[in-house]
Amino acid sequence: MLSNVLPTVLLASPDSILIDELQHILSRLGLQVEIVRDAESTLATISSMQLSAGDSIQASTLGQSQTTALVLLDVRLPGVANGRLLAAMHECGFHKRCAIALIAEQVSDEWIARLREGVIDDIVPLNADGAAWKKHVSMMQRGHALVRELQQLREASVMEVQRDPVTGVFTRDTLVTILFRETDRVQRLQGSISMVVMDVDDFGHWNQQLGREAGDQLLREVARRVGRALRTYDVLGRLGKDEFLIALPGCSVINAVELTERLRMDVFGGSFWVKTARKEIVEVRLSACFGIAASRGRSPVVVIREAEHTLELAKQMGSDSMRSAGDSTAMVESGPRRPTLFTEAEVVAH
Repeated sequence: MLSNVLPTVLLASPDSILIDELQHILSRLGLQVEIVRDAESTLATISSMQLSAGDSIQASTLGQSQTTALVLLDVRLPGVANGRLLAAMHECGFHKRCAIALIAEQVSDEWIARLREGVIDDIVPLNADGAAWKKHVSMMQRGHALVRELQQLREASVMEVQRDPVTGVFTRDTLVTILFRETDRVQRLQGSISMVVMDVDDFGHWNQQLGREAGDQLLREVARRVGRALRTYDVLGRLGKDEFLIALPGCSVINAVELTERLRMDVFGGSFWVKTARKEIVEVRLSACFGIAASRGRSPVVVIREAEHTLELAKQMGSDSMRSAGDSTAMVESGPRRPTLFTEAEVVAH
């Protein structure tokens, strides 16, 4: 029984003689080898290895903290020649974690095309000796490590575009992209999704009085507290200067109202401490207004606009207010709930 820990080398071949020879050669190179002899076992092994693309591949036998794992596929193994195994690896993202090589007696135009497409990393002759294998293994590991490094840099650069530089949450454009995808999923599964737009009350006053840097500190702390109160699959983003959007998959309007009530306490129930440009530590008491709208499979752009309109209606009720535009026949409204705390924010210099 193979473990779900990725071995240094996964060798898939029906040829016992080749397996014995390669085990000897690869072991001399300091590589741990795991053997599978049929297509079903290979697919089962690949399916069970659902590590994330960023996970390190441990190989203490190489004397390194991490290395690129290798998958060696004998083209005579059923499922290789017809592309079934390669398709399965691609589907589960296996190639992002491992270098894949084919062992073939002849190099066909089809295999060369796969090599150029990046589906495989190398083609090793069936009769390769120890010296040849050492060269191929080294080249595969170095090449795949470089590809992964470039991929990580590309992902990091994309992340910088997707995230708001002040708060670290998603930008408006990224939010819309995510919500279109989430709406498609909700439509397929006939599920629900609600959106909450939150606006910090009188934030411009504090931004002007305390300075921009202190204002940014407040926004970061608001985003941090909101994120801590949400579920792992909820989505948080920044729509404007002091306006945030929370997308709640699987939440009806009623559930969204309940969660928003918790946010009012968890996020704004305590003080915010910030440092001003004059190096003073001050205590700020904030509140926010909330507008809630249900998706019902509509375009995220339409739902966001409805939530923003509902937020404007909530603001007309005063600070620390919430309004929900659920069904057309039922409107849920709530005005200020904690007048002692939030009738006005206060700053206490220390």
